[in-house]
Amino acid sequence: MALLSVVVPCYNEEETVEDFYTELMKNASFFASRDLEVEVIYINDGSKDRTAEVVKNLHEKDERVHLVNFSRNFGKESAMFAGFESARGDYVVTMDADLQDPPALLPEMFSWMDQGFDCVATRRVSRKGEPPIRSFFARGFYRLMQKISKTEIVDGARDYRLMTRQVVDAILSMKEYNRFTKGIYGWVGFQTKWLEFENVERMKGETKWSFWKLLLYALDGIMAFSTAPLAIASVLGMLFCVVAFVMILVIIIRTLAFGDPTSGWPSMVCIYLLVSGVQLFCVGIVGQYLAKTYMETKNRPIYIVKDRF
Repeated sequence: MALLSVVVPCYNEEETVEDFYTELMKNASFFASRDLEVEVIYINDGSKDRTAEVVKNLHEKDERVHLVNFSRNFGKESAMFAGFESARGDYVVTMDADLQDPPALLPEMFSWMDQGFDCVATRRVSRKGEPPIRSFFARGFYRLMQKISKTEIVDGARDYRLMTRQVVDAILSMKEYNRFTKGIYGWVGFQTKWLEFENVERMKGETKWSFWKLLLYALDGIMAFSTAPLAIASVLGMLFCVVAFVMILVIIIRTLAFGDPTSGWPSMVCIYLLVSGVQLFCVGIVGQYLAKTYMETKNRPIYIVKDRF
């Protein structure tokens, strides 16, 4: 029998852990029809609630349920990587515990795998229930990534995807500390089928992704899969050098022709502020790339496990 590993990152999801398990097991007849064994791997990413305790109770009822308990919060990217390392399955699927990734889609996902696809990924075709400002910036991020990165990152892509063992092993070969899994999926390649579905709101609880966290996550994605910001900084530097050279010529000619009037200092102050702002912006871009390089050279573990079963 083939084995399906279900990887479920969790952070303060005590209210949804059991509901997710119940919804997943509604596919039991489908799993049996395909001779599929199932293991469910919850990754407790340093939750401050009873998430780990609830998973332990599930494990006592069903030995197919497993827990990887982090020593602290390392982030969803680290949790997914830990899940991939723990998964033993011939197929691996990643899903959120909040049920925004409907387990009912699994039969359709497997039907596409039967047609020769290595990976079946999901994307939302709507953002119903999401704040408008958040949706606006999310769409802007995906449009920007499509223009500045050679890696395919699809608008509305979810982390909910079904993969073969070969795809998972390819992802595990990328040991980088600063992880942006949506980009990694595109970078490793393989034949992928995109499955569209309407956005599903959380069943219980609140999202752990604030606007600020999403913004930082987007910046991580840009830095991880594009060097365009460095190119922009270089172009801005050259542009302002040209402008400065032209202005020097203008000032020299103006002084020789009309003398050296003292008027115009407010505009000069504005120019100074603009140029210094652009310089600080470019230095900040370089600093971000340097910081990422610094963290990689430390060679720290991506996560630390407190206990598992």
